[in-house]
Amino acid sequence: MFKTEKACEQPKGLKQHLIQKLLYCTGEMEHFHSYMQDQAFFMQLLEWLLRGVSGVIMVNNPLSGALILTALSIASPWQALLGSLGLLSSTGTAILIGQQRAEVSRGEHGYNGMLVALLIGLFSNAGDWYWWLLLPACLTGAATTFVYSGLAAVLNKCDLPVSVFPFNTVLLLYLACTGIENPYYPNHPALPQGSTLSFNSTQLDIPQLVQGAVLGVGQIYACNALGSTLIILAAVLLYSPVQAFHALLGSSLGVLAGLSVAVQQDVLYTGLAGFNGALGCMAVGQLLFTLSWRTHVFSIICAFISSYANIALSSLLANVGLPASSWASTLTISLMLLVSGRSLSKYSIAISQDCSPGGLLHTPSQCAGANKDSSSV
Repeated sequence: MFKTEKACEQPKGLKQHLIQKLLYCTGEMEHFHSYMQDQAFFMQLLEWLLRGVSGVIMVNNPLSGALILTALSIASPWQALLGSLGLLSSTGTAILIGQQRAEVSRGEHGYNGMLVALLIGLFSNAGDWYWWLLLPACLTGAATTFVYSGLAAVLNKCDLPVSVFPFNTVLLLYLACTGIENPYYPNHPALPQGSTLSFNSTQLDIPQLVQGAVLGVGQIYACNALGSTLIILAAVLLYSPVQAFHALLGSSLGVLAGLSVAVQQDVLYTGLAGFNGALGCMAVGQLLFTLSWRTHVFSIICAFISSYANIALSSLLANVGLPASSWASTLTISLMLLVSGRSLSKYSIAISQDCSPGGLLHTPSQCAGANKDSSSV
């Protein structure tokens, strides 16, 4: 009898053990970060770089970063190489100029460099494995760190995050400098999303439309491959199910916004209509505000505003052959943080507080107890 009961309890203990191990991989993996403090510098650097990879999509988890880097490598090894080079360049520059160790270890000085390198490869008209692009990938990646440091001194006084302002600024300057007829760095001219093409049909392909809502999450990394996008979404889900839900929700709302103003169908089907909405929804839904039904409603509003602003900016900047990139969501998120209405501002998380976004839920008491490490690297 006792043996039978013991045999019944054993699988339950194994199941609990596996669940516990899985939970160790969620959130910010603080236990792993503490363990890495005693390891060699290059091992610590690897963790910082992986956190920087995940930071592009507002995640701070090295395992998520490894999954995302794998997804990018599957979709395009050349793009993954460029992104990794920009990531390494920006993080290395932050270490060399002595940025705060806590910021570098969270990957805050890596994701802008990775993004600008990815987009340089995306807009290049020279094709894959064009080795000349390695130079601007390194230089622009390093430039984002200097822009980040300069903007932080100004934006932090207003309690605003630097976010991807450096990426958007450096990318715009690079594309404006090189242009579409440069002999070494030719680029594709950016096209407006709002203009209707001659072949733009009035009939919609619903399965492709649903796929476009999913691809909006992958387009945050300039990735339009469905398989790689699902891996990226799984990486976000590992970090926080709430964040993954807001990513899909925001991308879907971006597609709806695009439908309402009849943007090009290619924009809808490839996810380009949804990624700004996904970024706006994630930022307001969990990252920068405590989670409540009010902030959830505001995240939906932010997703719509980001999507409409992206359509407007793309039409405006396309006149000079430049992309809107993620200016729409960046500016909209900053605007939401500046809203003085009590219904929203009381849920805002102060940037000066090191409130970890890694938990599944945010509470004001958790944020109040956070401490900031100001030591430099």
